[in-house]
Amino acid sequence: MPKVGVVLSGCGVNDGAEINESVITMLALDRAGAEMVLMAPNIDQLHVINHATGEEMEGETRNVLVESARIARGEIMDIVDVTSEDIDALIFPGGFGVAKNLCDYAMAGADCSVNPDVFRLATEVHKAEKPIGAICIAPAMIAKIMGQQGGSVQLTIGTDEQTANDINAMGADHIECPVRETVVDKGNKIVTTPAYMLAGRISEAADGIEKLVKEVIDLI
Repeated sequence: MPKVGVVLSGCGVNDGAEINESVITMLALDRAGAEMVLMAPNIDQLHVINHATGEEMEGETRNVLVESARIARGEIMDIVDVTSEDIDALIFPGGFGVAKNLCDYAMAGADCSVNPDVFRLATEVHKAEKPIGAICIAPAMIAKIMGQQGGSVQLTIGTDEQTANDINAMGADHIECPVRETVVDKGNKIVTTPAYMLAGRISEAADGIEKLVKEVIDLI
């Protein structure tokens, strides 16, 4: 039974992990017979967004690990305690939490930096020649991680021109991709799919994510 790590970034598309993407990933892994290791960094969120209004909630703070535990039904680890030896593959669902909490791409663009523990684990997994899946906006963070190691990788976030340009600027090669499809860089064992960077319906996101999960497992 393969053991696949899933890195969450909070709970809610505007300030944490995209819930639909996270649950679809978990469901696809379970249906594939994989064991999941759900994890998140034990840090404060950048900010808290009222998902009913889209406005920032001034004066409120939330913890990424605590919020991610909502999606994980409490079965979650601090990413600091996970190494590449504990898992056979690693998947990052999307959501603004990736770009705000796991890294600061939402603020800094191509000049972003990545949370040290996220960077460490992703680097360990890649150097161990184990596969990585990245969904929605997460490929932008993977571009930064791989670029800082001097490697070139093929990735997709769909068709968004600005994000694609940033991915290229970080040293990766962005490939345009329809919402229901994936881009597989077999040499680097990295699989990406646009999901809600393009999806207008949950079924569109699900088709791409389910393919990504299958392709990640096939690369183990």
